[in-house]
Amino acid sequence: MEVRIDKWLWAVRLYKTRSDAAEACRTNRVLINGSYTKPSREVKEGDVVSVKKMPVTYSFRVIELVSSRQPAKNVPLYMENITPQEELSKLEIPRETIFIRRDRGTGRPTKKERREIDSLMEDLSYMEDDDD
Repeated sequence: MEVRIDKWLWAVRLYKTRSDAAEACRTNRVLINGSYTKPSREVKEGDVVSVKKMPVTYSFRVIELVSSRQPAKNVPLYMENITPQEELSKLEIPRETIFIRRDRGTGRPTKKERREIDSLMEDLSYMEDDDD
């Protein structure tokens, strides 16, 4: 059995639509065994498929070929996630950036709150300039 890479990516739920998977292949966001691929490329068991979804490049090993969309609970039967931990740790980085938390429904900041936010951001920009 032979399956196109765009069809396999869609079947194992890495992309919502097959056209999204094909577009990802065309824009060099999908690699098979380290080389860029076209949507029509056939995938084989044992291939390593890398998918770039910013900021992380996920890696999967093809366990079994499938051409029809699978339920989420069956996906581990068809692929193994072999993404390195240093790639997954990139997902944690945005949480370390500064984010002023506001309670839902409180609306936009008042003038006073805006001045406090701007002052905080200004202080941080001075701290970053000192590091250089």
